[in-house]
Amino acid sequence: MDPVSALKQIALFLERSGAPTQKVRAFRRAAQVIADLPRGDVEKRAAAGTLTALPGIGNSTAKAIKEAVAGGEPEYLTDLLASASGPVQGGEELRAALKGDCHTHSDWSDGGSPVREMAEAAIKLGHEWMALTDHSPRLRVAHGLSADRLRRQLDLVAELNAELAPFRILTGIEVDILDDGALDQEPELLAELDVVVASVHSKLRMPRREMTRRMVAAVSNPLVDILGHCTGRLVTGKGRPESEFDAEEVFGACAEHGVAVEINSRPERLDPPRRLLALAVARGCDFAIDSDAHAPGQLHWLPNGCARAQECGVTADRVVNTRTADTLLAGFRS
Repeated sequence: MDPVSALKQIALFLERSGAPTQKVRAFRRAAQVIADLPRGDVEKRAAAGTLTALPGIGNSTAKAIKEAVAGGEPEYLTDLLASASGPVQGGEELRAALKGDCHTHSDWSDGGSPVREMAEAAIKLGHEWMALTDHSPRLRVAHGLSADRLRRQLDLVAELNAELAPFRILTGIEVDILDDGALDQEPELLAELDVVVASVHSKLRMPRREMTRRMVAAVSNPLVDILGHCTGRLVTGKGRPESEFDAEEVFGACAEHGVAVEINSRPERLDPPRRLLALAVARGCDFAIDSDAHAPGQLHWLPNGCARAQECGVTADRVVNTRTADTLLAGFRS
């Protein structure tokens, strides 16, 4: 088995399982190190036991490389494949209809991979476009983008779009909804972006009435296109309860102002819960089925959202990322 391919597959399956970014990076870094070696050098080092002398190669990655060079599947990869869950049942038609993903992150904020790697992974999935939505500056723990850094990212996106065409990276942001419903970035800069996902990341236990006013103010802002993971809940590990707000009022405002409700596909979020998703359907909302991917392998999480959408009666015509990039942006701008 090709050792570079083996290491990349391990990284991919680690990402799909939600493994820590540091562990994923170790395998990706190792893959790059041995890919840059002269022809035949990796085999010589594997035989001599000197792989760990290379920078970025530790015991686990060296063992996987040695097993791949010997012609077998690395034990690490075998174990990952054995523990991987099977494909999500349901939502297959919706998944096939998706042309892009409205919520992705890169290493410009708290993602684990460069923008190019995220885009190339989206291309392999058959997507036509991907919205790059790194965090806004208030979320310091996620290395949110200042206005200056976001402008530099826009220059990078323009360069990549010239190289990757006809695939298209849409400029965007996941902007924090501040306590009063204002948005955590310069309005003039937000107006330049293709996609603005607005999410609550702080004071998630705010009283119901105040949280409702906060969210309604945000989705009433003409710069907002998508309301991200609306309850803020976490359903794995120690978990986190849902934020409390008047869902009728918030979803009504989304429908009135043409803001799509996100169906977040991250396994630890699966937000909104089914009862609220059904309510948003009844209120006439549009939806964005998003991966909220922070690594290339996490782009594969979209079936989670598609299955839940189908269960709750969401049809493809109400999912904004079933549209071409031009149609999507025309709808947002109107």
